[in-house]
Amino acid sequence: MRIAFLSQNPEYRAFAERLGQRLPSHEVRFQRVPAELDLDGVGAVMAAGCRVGREVLERPSVGFVQTIGTGYENVDVAAASALGVWVANLRANVTGNAESVAEHALLLLLALARRLREAEASLAQGRWAHPVGMSLFGKRACVVGLGDIGALIAVRLQALGMRVVGVRSHPEKGGPEGVQVFGTDRLHDALREADCVVLAARADAHNQNLLDAPALAAMKRGALLVNIARGSLVKPETLEAAVRSGQLGGVGLDVFWEEPVDPRHPLLQLPQVLGTPHVAGLTDVNLAGSLERAARNLEAFAAGRRPEFLVNTPATPRAALG
Repeated sequence: MRIAFLSQNPEYRAFAERLGQRLPSHEVRFQRVPAELDLDGVGAVMAAGCRVGREVLERPSVGFVQTIGTGYENVDVAAASALGVWVANLRANVTGNAESVAEHALLLLLALARRLREAEASLAQGRWAHPVGMSLFGKRACVVGLGDIGALIAVRLQALGMRVVGVRSHPEKGGPEGVQVFGTDRLHDALREADCVVLAARADAHNQNLLDAPALAAMKRGALLVNIARGSLVKPETLEAAVRSGQLGGVGLDVFWEEPVDPRHPLLQLPQVLGTPHVAGLTDVNLAGSLERAARNLEAFAAGRRPEFLVNTPATPRAALG
């Protein structure tokens, strides 16, 4: 089977080569889109951070799309279902993604709380015992989204001695032991006493701009915000206004409203804002786990078996799966 590995990021070329080594009986070809797009005879597509729309899904040979991570908002799933194309993601709790992203959330939060950037500047200037940081011990954290990743973040924050509340669309599912869970209809109540907020919710059409200006205003003045979920959950203009007014004491971002983001954006010039280039899940553990799980799914599809983690069920699939 011919497999097209689609991405806008040339850094994924090495991953595609490793996938090809793992699947020696199949042809895996990295294609930097849109310039290199060539789907002639391609049976399956693997997508990494790029849009998979009708220009891909309408190709009659394509029967399966596999994403490289948990998110699949970049795939037009409705069109895929209508055209008979199966779509699968990778669950964060089986690849090491959840653990990796949770670690990165703590990295950003601790860097903000302990004013790491200022501390580095003080050391360079020979200024000693400055600045005074904020300890997370005894503080209250709110994790918005208690799926695989959010639940692990909550547990790790508890290990730091924090009091943790969570928000999820189905509060009846609960959360980790000791975490008070709110529904999304009580988002402002959950945010109200939080010293730190971590966004870990899956992005969809229903929660765009979830943390709008009223939500940020409901937070404790000077609170810290970390987003390791998706940039669509909060607008950059809203963040910039909240930081400049002091409503937010600091912001840590690994995801952005557009990617790659313009590093000259006014929000990213503020000293209270830390940013990393969507690397929370890019660890040795997660890359190895994602490669293996994706390879198994591609092998299953090629053999006519159902891959794991399917997110749709086409009424008339191009490829029947047993």
